[in-house]
Amino acid sequence: MRWKAIVAYDGTDYNGWQSQNCRNTIQDVIEKRLAVIFKKEIRIHGSGRTDSGVHARGQVFHFDADWKHSPEKLLLAITTGSPETIQIKSIRQVAKNFHARFSAKRKKYCYQIYQGSAPPMETRFYWSLGNRKLDIDRMRSVASILIGEHDFTSFSAENGNKLKDAPNKLLSKLEIRKKGSKITITMEANGFLYKMARRITGALVDVGCEKVSIEDIQTILHNKKHTSDIETAPPKGLSLERAYY
Repeated sequence: MRWKAIVAYDGTDYNGWQSQNCRNTIQDVIEKRLAVIFKKEIRIHGSGRTDSGVHARGQVFHFDADWKHSPEKLLLAITTGSPETIQIKSIRQVAKNFHARFSAKRKKYCYQIYQGSAPPMETRFYWSLGNRKLDIDRMRSVASILIGEHDFTSFSAENGNKLKDAPNKLLSKLEIRKKGSKITITMEANGFLYKMARRITGALVDVGCEKVSIEDIQTILHNKKHTSDIETAPPKGLSLERAYY
């Protein structure tokens, strides 16, 4: 039996999604709970690998296990004993050919920015900009350049420990909304390179505070090379919102 689950988590205190030797990842915590329930090791597969400190409202994962009771009882069994920072939102049986990562058509991320200093109860989920002021119109001009299918190598970070991913991605949505001191950047694509969401956010902020020009971003995009000319936004403002199938 194959199961599909949706999980939300506060990633602040974890070393990302993917299992590591430190055993302090979201995957490790969930697998540990499943091992208690099924009395054996259960491997889960996520829709994407969120980095250390990154959050999720709609991370999807699947696993194979025989279960004689209802999905509701399985959900209760997983939730019981799990930390408050990791919450399984739903679980259901799916076809054997479903794969949380490879079946996904596109993913949605949101990045939250605070102009000034975020309140203490929100600081784990916002990038506080302090005295930096952003020109939202300039940021939206850059967003219009980045939307579409491009080689996003310039907006990724090198990491020899990760599998190489095809650099061409279709960024179908890049929206910037401001409400008071809060700015939310929403992006959707058929895939994201390593740190691509955070690098795009950093580039938008660099343009918004006039650290780099709109023309600079065009050049960086067309160069298709890893670069240190744009900022990488910190992980705490980023959340994986949804995977679409």
